[in-house]
Amino acid sequence: MSKPENKGLSLAYRVGYRIQMALMEIFGPAQLGAADDPQMRLKRRRQARVEAARAARLAREGSAS
Repeated sequence: MSKPENKGLSLAYRVGYRIQMALMEIFGPAQLGAADDPQMRLKRRRQARVEAARAARLAREGSAS
């Protein structure tokens, strides 16, 4: 069973996300504000994708009833 925050995200996307986060940790900029930080941008983009997948899943479940 997948974690709730992973529902709707493909395995390839989750692996790619982890790789990008690791690369940003090693090769990314030292410190930036929340608006400029590449890691925070990745987290916000991922959160938006999780919410979109959750909304799509709820829409499918709602239309199936």
